[in-house]
Amino acid sequence: MKQLTKLAGLAALLGIAVSPAAAQEKIKIGVLVTTSGPAAALGQQVRDGFALAIKDLGGKMAGRDVEIVNADDELKPDGAVVKVRGLLERDKVDFVVGPIFSNILQAIHRPVTDSKTFLISPNAGPSSYAGKECNPFFYVTSYQNDQVHEILGKVAQDRGYKRVYLLVPNYQAGRDSVAGFKLDYKGEVVEESYTPLNTLDFQPELSKIASLKPDALFTFMPGGMGVNLVKQYKQAGATVPVLSAFTVDESTLPAQQDAAVGMFGGANWAPNLDNVRSKKFVAAYEAAYNGVPGTYAMQAYDAALLIDSAVKAVKGDLSNKDAVAAALKKADFTSLRGNFKFNTNGYPIQDFYLTKVAKRPDGKFQTEIVEKVFSNYGDRYAKDCAAK
Repeated sequence: MKQLTKLAGLAALLGIAVSPAAAQEKIKIGVLVTTSGPAAALGQQVRDGFALAIKDLGGKMAGRDVEIVNADDELKPDGAVVKVRGLLERDKVDFVVGPIFSNILQAIHRPVTDSKTFLISPNAGPSSYAGKECNPFFYVTSYQNDQVHEILGKVAQDRGYKRVYLLVPNYQAGRDSVAGFKLDYKGEVVEESYTPLNTLDFQPELSKIASLKPDALFTFMPGGMGVNLVKQYKQAGATVPVLSAFTVDESTLPAQQDAAVGMFGGANWAPNLDNVRSKKFVAAYEAAYNGVPGTYAMQAYDAALLIDSAVKAVKGDLSNKDAVAAALKKADFTSLRGNFKFNTNGYPIQDFYLTKVAKRPDGKFQTEIVEKVFSNYGDRYAKDCAAK
């Protein structure tokens, strides 16, 4: 900094203008996700995807070095608030990226946005901030929670499933998932089971499914919950078709393996998406981390590209918050998923797909696109958001 000060002083004597970016410190980005406990694999995908993007950007944005400060929210809302205050007050980050879970987002949203720091969610997208409570300091690179579940509701309706069993965790994202599924599904819901978050024993629910004999099971069980559910489902010899969101994906498949093959999911991307940038990303991620990237990693990579596009647009000067917000809203970058733009509420308008778990020739497991279900699809809450 002393050298920069001397340089700036010399430039002033000589009448030379020094760009703000040249005299500024590193851009600091806090990444707050769950990296311990049953859901650790989800957070690790976010960390890895984000780190890969920063590496591909050469570790810089608009000529400024980028420093990532990682924190583990431990899936504890109160602890997450403490961690995020540390990022804001001690580390003085310019952006916060995270979290995975909606209950954590609800805990940290106000502390971050009230401090006029930009919060970029690479996964959680609850309905609570998509409508009247939308915020110019909050942007989502994933989806509005309901949307992924809407895919499965439409598929269940289109495939003529008359009776469906719903199984989700009892928290905001679980309730959003049920609301999303029911938008297009008009058949009979034979049971709605809401389990405590981090439930790992599903024998009572599996017994109910066996007795009720629905045409399909819709479930949303991320992380370790999904690993256990799929294994127990197969061990029970169940044959009911499974329509899921975040239950069988690249974060859980290394543990589920053959038990998950053939199960359906809904997503905004899959590793076999046929575009050049996506293929390059998948290859680079697998080479760097010896695993298949899921939507968590892809959305985190895009979060880094989004921030980079905004920093470039303001030429590295983050002092004008309105200008940064306008640049973020413009989303002037090429998403790995292809079609991507922000709605008025800071949530994406994008394509959505039905996916299916497959075992690759190399023995690894991944989700693969079966069909496109929605094109350029925005969420239903945006109409209640006054434009940012």
